[in-house]
Amino acid sequence: MNSIIIDDEKLARSIIKALCNEKENINVVDEFPNALQAIKYLNEHTVDLIFLDIHMPDFTGFDFVRTLKNPPQIILTTSDPQFAIEAFQYDCIVDYLLKPVTAERFDKAIEKAQNKKSIELAKVQETSKAPVINNDFYVNIDRRLIKIDLPSIYLIEAKGDYINIKTEGKDYVVHSTLKKIEEKLPDSLFLKVHRSYIINVKKIIDIEDNSVLIKKNVIPVSRSKRPELMKRLDLL
Repeated sequence: MNSIIIDDEKLARSIIKALCNEKENINVVDEFPNALQAIKYLNEHTVDLIFLDIHMPDFTGFDFVRTLKNPPQIILTTSDPQFAIEAFQYDCIVDYLLKPVTAERFDKAIEKAQNKKSIELAKVQETSKAPVINNDFYVNIDRRLIKIDLPSIYLIEAKGDYINIKTEGKDYVVHSTLKKIEEKLPDSLFLKVHRSYIINVKKIIDIEDNSVLIKKNVIPVSRSKRPELMKRLDLL
């Protein structure tokens, strides 16, 4: 984790830097005697962790934190215990070290920072694994592959061995099953409301009893599907 140290006392900076040097995964890239110099640095560079003193002339540690739009993790270092409650009102502050800082207490603070970093990375990786929803798909009609824009579909109806895909532009009769096409449709848009019908929930005009109105089509809603349908709607 790349880090910087902000403290108006040179000895305090040296102690924190020495403790950081004992850690293989903590890299001190710079140090500053005041917050203003650190702000200039952060305007052009990014870091993972900041060791920050609270009491500094002209610009306090809390003043500094409030200037940061996207603050990295911060470990406060101070000889004053009275600001601990205020400190943890900031999500970016992961620990509060009282001077003189001991190696044991320093290790615990670093462990907190590393755990938080691991959680953040896991969230980013999970987001990157999220499936990408395409806005179109292809159907085979008379040996031709025809592209259909998914948001334009408002209704899909099963008719024997075929399905009728109704879109804003035209209808497409495809040799397939409702179950097969349901697997290709994004849940964010479509819902199977009856054994014979899949609807685009964004196209619903009206709901009454156990049916929905889409365009001029009155579509039955199975009793078992009604709760799921109600969850999908943005109700006032």
